[in-house]
Amino acid sequence: MTDSKTLSRVLDHIDGDLDASLERLFALLRIQSVSTDPAYAQHCRAAADSVADDLARIGFAVDVRPTPGHPVVIGKSGNGRAPRALFYGHYDVQPVDPLDLWETSPFEPRIASLADGRKTIVARGACDDKGQIMTFIEACRAWTAVAGELPLAITLLIEGEEECGSKNLAPFVRQHAADLAADFALVCDTGMWDPRTPAITTSLRGLVYDEVKIKAADRDLHSGLFGGAAQNPIRVLSKILGSIHDDSGRITIAGFYDGVQELPADVKKQWAALDFTPQSFLGQVGLSIPAGEKDRTLIEQLSSRPTCDVNGIWGGYAGEGSKTIIPAEASAKISFRLVGGQDPEKIRAAFRAFVSERVPADCRAEFIGHASAPAVALDWNMKQLAAARAALTREWGRDTLLVGSGASIPIVADFRRLLGIDTILIGFGLDDDRIHSPNEKYDLTSFHKGTRSWARVLAALAE
Repeated sequence: MTDSKTLSRVLDHIDGDLDASLERLFALLRIQSVSTDPAYAQHCRAAADSVADDLARIGFAVDVRPTPGHPVVIGKSGNGRAPRALFYGHYDVQPVDPLDLWETSPFEPRIASLADGRKTIVARGACDDKGQIMTFIEACRAWTAVAGELPLAITLLIEGEEECGSKNLAPFVRQHAADLAADFALVCDTGMWDPRTPAITTSLRGLVYDEVKIKAADRDLHSGLFGGAAQNPIRVLSKILGSIHDDSGRITIAGFYDGVQELPADVKKQWAALDFTPQSFLGQVGLSIPAGEKDRTLIEQLSSRPTCDVNGIWGGYAGEGSKTIIPAEASAKISFRLVGGQDPEKIRAAFRAFVSERVPADCRAEFIGHASAPAVALDWNMKQLAAARAALTREWGRDTLLVGSGASIPIVADFRRLLGIDTILIGFGLDDDRIHSPNEKYDLTSFHKGTRSWARVLAALAE
């Protein structure tokens, strides 16, 4: 069934059905499935039902299952042959605020043209993640229409809480592990290298998010009466945070780099050949000088090296005018992006020890733990990775890059932990898609060739 003639017919079907596939995408984009706001709960349910109905028309056995939050859609193909792939995506979207910055209504999708001639789909969720999941669903539709069945067994897991933390997803996966059993997972929530070059994300950085509070006196103090004698928590905290990085950009926390591996030589060579410069990347946000480890390239700093950032810091008086006090306490929130080989809880403990060792005798530190997730990295020799890479290269006519992502997608780690499977991350988003921002878009080429790409990938994975 996966011979070249059949695949060619599937690709032709996708081309001929493009207008209809856009209408189906537009229908989903019109649903205001903002997951973080309870006022949109019925819209989220409507989006789940819409996805379920569409999958049922293709031939999937579909179930919309409740969670303590928004429902999860499960679709299973009738093909019982191995291998079985588990595809993950989400139907929920970010809020649209600020609404006045949208050029047109965010839930009225439209086709627009950019200055460089590219045609785009503009709407909230166009890229993140409705347009992306529909590339996969449309590929399944084309295979079913042409061949009568899919080239391999597929289970779809489409959730509705990704944009508000997915707090119910891991328990759901654990509870339904038998139903979700698969040989590997597929995720379409990432991006391409550029508008013409496909990419597969082979690693995701993990995350540790912690909060620290430094306390000193039992109340705010008059800076004239106590200044020079009393400890100032803001000064103590800022000094500690400032010592986390040395002058070369390395993190000075003891044991922080334990387990961190170097890139494979061939991947490092491939990355070095890319035209990825501070001007092209940092220039778009008004910066020009990389701030990471000075002996690492920019792409390494972003993709394959661990980091520490202060995400917020506060204390004392921040209102209008003056209030000359020495505050009783000061706080900060800190996040660590981790790579393979680093244990999130060891990093959290090492950070807290680093802070505690530097707190003066008249002060004390309190900590509040927030999110954590381990980093995930694919086996470079994974056979499904090689098959997907070759399929993408055939569609786009350019070598498919294997790249690391500085972001964290916790469900990928959950799939490994709860289901024992690895995940191939293939996406067709672009850096200028404005996800989470007004006027979010998805290139028409990303949607069209993304669908064609998934058709080829499914055929390759079946073999």
